Amino acid sequence: MSVTLLIDYWLIAITALFVVVNPLTTAFIFVSLLPNANAAQRARAAKRSTLVSAGIFLLFGLLGSFIFKVFGITLEAFRIAGGLILFGIAMSMMQKGLDDGEEATGKEPQTDGKLAKDVSIIPLAIPFIAGPGAIATVMILTSEAQNVWHFITVFLAIGITTFSCYLAMIYAHVLVRYIGETGKEIITRLFGLILSVIAVQFVINGVLDIYRSL
Repeated sequence: MSVTLLIDYWLIAITALFVVVNPLTTAFIFVSLLPNANAAQRARAAKRSTLVSAGIFLLFGLLGSFIFKVFGITLEAFRIAGGLILFGIAMSMMQKGLDDGEEATGKEPQTDGKLAKDVSIIPLAIPFIAGPGAIATVMILTSEAQNVWHFITVFLAIGITTFSCYLAMIYAHVLVRYIGETGKEIITRLFGLILSVIAVQFVINGVLDIYRSL
């Protein structure tokens, strides 16, 4: 197969997933949930949430086709629905500079050791990292994979994205200190613009496939 096409597919996969997950936003959420946790607690929470979210992505990536068959979902319908979901997330990112999950953290966080352990699964892994939009993105990408190399590129994109989240959480306090709220909003809205373009392309692909089938 063409190496150029494989690279193009990998770039689409890593860009789509990276923008949806947005490790930078994860870093700010991480700080808001664990503002007074020590280094060991932060490291444990970051590691656990990264492993759990990566496992969720791999599960849905491998079983995406099976889920389609069980529920009678067509690829075209899922592409369009997934694109609409991603577009909604993109609009929220551009208009507010925040995703739905970040808005949900408006309450004052607790910071004891027990919470430092609990937040690694909910809400960090689910839904902040492995949220509906990110899961839909993984399922769409694997469903569009033409061969085993495409699957490998998607799983590589999952690994890079989740590891980026881990690094963002580990160094979250440094990022917050140097980027600040203004920098965060600028980057988040830029990510939203990129995501909106990818979402529209997903919808176009789905509509075109329906048109061809007719």
